[in-house]
Amino acid sequence: MSEERFTELCRVAGPVSRETYLRLQQFERQFQRWNRRINLAAPSTIPVLWDRHILDSAQLAGLKPDAKHWLDLGSGGGFPGAIMAILMKDQPGAQCDLVECNRKKAAFLSTVLAELQAPARVHARRIEDVHLTIPVCDIVTARAVAPLPLLLKLAAPWSQSGATCLFHKGRDYLYEVQESRDAWSFDLVEHPGRVDADGVILEIAHIRHN
Repeated sequence: MSEERFTELCRVAGPVSRETYLRLQQFERQFQRWNRRINLAAPSTIPVLWDRHILDSAQLAGLKPDAKHWLDLGSGGGFPGAIMAILMKDQPGAQCDLVECNRKKAAFLSTVLAELQAPARVHARRIEDVHLTIPVCDIVTARAVAPLPLLLKLAAPWSQSGATCLFHKGRDYLYEVQESRDAWSFDLVEHPGRVDADGVILEIAHIRHN
């Protein structure tokens, strides 16, 4: 076990057990194995998978440690949804729903999260088609899925049912926020990224169409 890795995980995600850390390492190994057969992430990011994807996802746990039901839109290779599910494994009543329409990626997520006994359900469907299946949740997440105006449209049904959104964005996020204000009203809190200095987590609530 790398003490440096474990310490950094606790810094960004809050208190984490060593068992949870080992599960995340197992997820990392499985991700790399599956990635040789199906494209789960950009090849340039694989050498820095732990920092670029796993830690960057795990920082959400430090923002909403008491939230029980998470919904991840466009999960791709599992960031942040799979990481959140693993982090919440020992939390009573926790549930993470991952929505990923690519069936190969969904198969990877279903297989690996089942192996890790994470409290997760994987939905191999389009985001627009799961509103009725998952009518409410506590937190909606999305990372590298779509520009903010489209994310707001996709997440609005859950926001209007009381969910809070946590969206990863990069250095150009202010332009996306400004563009979104033309069609949408929403409450916004900006959280500086704990892993990527250029990154930000947008905490958004009460999404309303203008």
